[in-house]
Amino acid sequence: MRVAIIGAGLGGLALAQGLRGAGIAADVFERDPGIAARFQGYRLVLNPTGFQAVRDCLPPRWHPLLDEIVMDASAEQLILDPQLNEVGRLGAGRTGIVVDRQVLRHLLLTGLTVHTDAALTGYDVRPDGKVQARFARRDPATADLLVGADGVTSAVRGVLSPRTAPTDTGVRFVIGRTPLTDEFTGLSKAYGSKITGDGVSLLLGAMRFRTPPKQAAEKLAPDVTLPDIGDYVRWAMILPSNGSPEDLTAQDAVLSRMEGWHPQLRALIEQADPDNSTLLSIRVVKPGERWASGPVTLLGDAIHATSPTGGNGANTALRDADLLRRHLIEADEGRRELLGAVDDYERQMFEYGTEAVRSSLEKLPAFAPEARLS
Repeated sequence: MRVAIIGAGLGGLALAQGLRGAGIAADVFERDPGIAARFQGYRLVLNPTGFQAVRDCLPPRWHPLLDEIVMDASAEQLILDPQLNEVGRLGAGRTGIVVDRQVLRHLLLTGLTVHTDAALTGYDVRPDGKVQARFARRDPATADLLVGADGVTSAVRGVLSPRTAPTDTGVRFVIGRTPLTDEFTGLSKAYGSKITGDGVSLLLGAMRFRTPPKQAAEKLAPDVTLPDIGDYVRWAMILPSNGSPEDLTAQDAVLSRMEGWHPQLRALIEQADPDNSTLLSIRVVKPGERWASGPVTLLGDAIHATSPTGGNGANTALRDADLLRRHLIEADEGRRELLGAVDDYERQMFEYGTEAVRSSLEKLPAFAPEARLS
């Protein structure tokens, strides 16, 4: 069996690793000109299902390294005012495993065949049941299964399910990261909490490594090379729909809404790395009507993109990867037909993916009351 995976995000890479470990050929095609063309290094919280999924997709020899580069998540989830006074509570604190996306992505990339500058232009299902994927600047590729793991603007979904399209909630947010120095120890109670004022919400999260990733890999898995990064604070500000002037940088857009805020909060934004700060729109993809089952399927944000306020986007994509991996192994071993395995994966994925989108949107109005949810 050969599987072609479109998109080198966490879900696609986890699937490729899981298939590789089972002896199934998997090629990854990424439209970006290089693996590091875009910065993808923000803190994620994985729930038990998501963490177990990525663990099961990785070779067991890397499990000690994975355990060393994550941290436990626990936060009270307070609501604070701009002077860091408690004014309410969001509810029960989140628990799980905190991981850096960039570090996890480098781990998942190890040993894989990834073709960059490979923008998909379409595909054809051949008479023999195989799929031929076409690309703008490379030769076609043939596989037994084509998996669209290419995000919210999925080119695979555009052909497979053209009526399934992203919905813009109208909400924008700025995300960035700042080195975690002693200067910011006084902000510890704000990590995992919501700071609200002047019509905006600021969310902070600390990323503390048990061992710096580069050193951990050198000690525990010499065949893996991980980024040389230290502890940091991931921050995100959800902006109102009337936002800030478009000509402002991401940092200035945040600072413009923080007049009179606690000095440490302003310093956190001022000292952020501008190359790692960006303005994004919150768009979701709701799974619609099922397409006719065949040798093409979707995974992750390509079919169920969630609002980041739900904290379940990466978790759901990794769950997809592990579920599809298990089904494809059964097909490769002759225990079931390939198309039946894909159909069963899609049936389950649609069910929990739809719920993931719904629950993430349910949480969005607490941060952006003006969000368009329909």
